Amino acid sequence: MHDRIKHDKGILKASKVWVVKIGSALLTHPQAGLNTEVISHLVDQIITLRQQGIAVVLVSSGSIAEGLRRLKIPRRPKEVHKLQAAAAAGQMGLVHSYALEFKRHDVVCAQILLTHADLANRMRYLNARRTMQTLFEMDAVPIVNENDTVVTEEIRADNDTLGALVANLIEADALVLLTDQNGLYTADPRQHANAELVHIGDAGDPELSKMAGDGGALGTGGMITKLNAAGKAARSGTLTVIVNGQENDILQSVLDGKKVGTWLFPRQQKMAARKQWIAGQAKLSSRLMVDPGAAKVLQNEGRSLLPIGIKEISGEFVRGDIVSVCALSGEEIARGIVNYSSPEAHKIIGHSSSQIGDILGYVDDPEMIHRDNLVVY
Repeated sequence: MHDRIKHDKGILKASKVWVVKIGSALLTHPQAGLNTEVISHLVDQIITLRQQGIAVVLVSSGSIAEGLRRLKIPRRPKEVHKLQAAAAAGQMGLVHSYALEFKRHDVVCAQILLTHADLANRMRYLNARRTMQTLFEMDAVPIVNENDTVVTEEIRADNDTLGALVANLIEADALVLLTDQNGLYTADPRQHANAELVHIGDAGDPELSKMAGDGGALGTGGMITKLNAAGKAARSGTLTVIVNGQENDILQSVLDGKKVGTWLFPRQQKMAARKQWIAGQAKLSSRLMVDPGAAKVLQNEGRSLLPIGIKEISGEFVRGDIVSVCALSGEEIARGIVNYSSPEAHKIIGHSSSQIGDILGYVDDPEMIHRDNLVVY
């Protein structure tokens, strides 16, 4: 057992809430829909965790693959509306399969469909959080999937990110990503005989991302999304473990601190819940470009963003929206909740806070973004 896992073993033994994400590669047969044997074994493992006092949220892929089988579509289509139709049909089978397996243990499961828009809206975010907490109180198992039937962008099999955002939502102790690989390797083991499994790492470490990039293990999609998800989960102090879901009783092995998979520990301090929500916004269309002086005080001194430090604005927003704060190079350095709308901001940027009243005729706040509503990278 690795020393650090041994040292931190008590963290998982004392854990109370896990998010377990299972991917399509494990859950489905090519052109044959759901693998009910895998579902049955996964549910048995979740029940075992529950018997040890751990509440589990299951984030499950598989609806599109099952829908393609049900609708007799021979291969995955490229058209988004056909993928959405497959997701709608397949979601019925996916949840039904889970419901039957949990019923064997006299446990109720509950379906929760989310989109990034749901998690971006503060009220809906809090509603989703409360719903999951209530399901825990009622001893039910929430099963989460992305609401593919209503998304307008291209559907991507990236429930790893959704799993991380759910971990932030409920402040989970652990995010376990079940895949068909043993974890992250130093290089692609299919091409490099000397590739070694990375057992321990820090979530968000750029050196790990290099291993999963070009020439790395599953660099075209699978592993890099898991590393990115680990970085997001770390905001809530969540430990991420990437393991092979094909191994017997793998969840118990993780709980016992055995040397399995890749363990990614949060290296940053846990963010306040409100800042976790701000940081978790997937896509921001509005930006504030700041001068080097403003960038420095934001990153090094923990200060608020004042209008005088803003050089340029792009996009439209209203008071209370979350916007991206970027250096003049275009690199995002922070994001936060604005105190002024974009029309107001265009008038006051480059000016001192003492001039806001003269320019607008009123003063709501002296800052464009207060430091309590600002997440700095």
